[in-house]
Amino acid sequence: MSKKFFIDNIKTLFYALIIALIIRSIIIQPFYIPSSSMEPNLLVGDRLFVTKYSYGYSKHSFPFSPPIFNGRILSTVPNRGDVIVFKTPSDNRTDYIKRLIGLPGDLIQFIDGDLFINNNQVLKSRISTNDKIYCGNKILPVNTFEEKLPNSVKYVSVYSSEYTFQNTDKFIVPPKHYFFLGDNRDCSKDSRFLSTVGYVHENNLVGKARFIFFSSDYRKGSIFKFWKWPETIRVNRFFKKIN
Repeated sequence: MSKKFFIDNIKTLFYALIIALIIRSIIIQPFYIPSSSMEPNLLVGDRLFVTKYSYGYSKHSFPFSPPIFNGRILSTVPNRGDVIVFKTPSDNRTDYIKRLIGLPGDLIQFIDGDLFINNNQVLKSRISTNDKIYCGNKILPVNTFEEKLPNSVKYVSVYSSEYTFQNTDKFIVPPKHYFFLGDNRDCSKDSRFLSTVGYVHENNLVGKARFIFFSSDYRKGSIFKFWKWPETIRVNRFFKKIN
């Protein structure tokens, strides 16, 4: 093996890594769903693509959040109902994925288990009752609804049939901040928890979730056990658009 051959291969690998870093930073990035907070729409084991250009760029668009500039550039305003990856305000490192519910200046509140935005109740149509859904490793009995936001975005949400966040304080979203909820309403650490998540600054937005490209159920077996793939791999979720 010649020295030139070795150097050429090192250069090729270096260029490939640079291209991959650019794609990951400014175009699209894969993410893994580790929790059940967005069930039934996103399941533990889903792997999805997030577009980084959807809302512009901040330091959190890049690996390790380097302080290369302040604020956001090429910024665009997200739409209510978007499913978004963001860095949690408590540490500015951990990636969360939730649904955008409240825009700057909005008043958000739960009253008797119903979601209100600016004192208007979000339309909620019951789909089914006594469904079963995961909350961590526990199975939670839930009622399933279709909710319709003020901008007509529709999505499926679930509420525990045994207990729920019946009533909350009023949350007034500060300027340049957003309010997020998990679709699994009684199994989600989100903006209702002010000390750990709370209001999310626009600079903490990472990107918009677009579609699932792979999904596996770890509860039925490891992905490395190929003989269990017919049970573990959820082919029906491949390339599913995220609404």
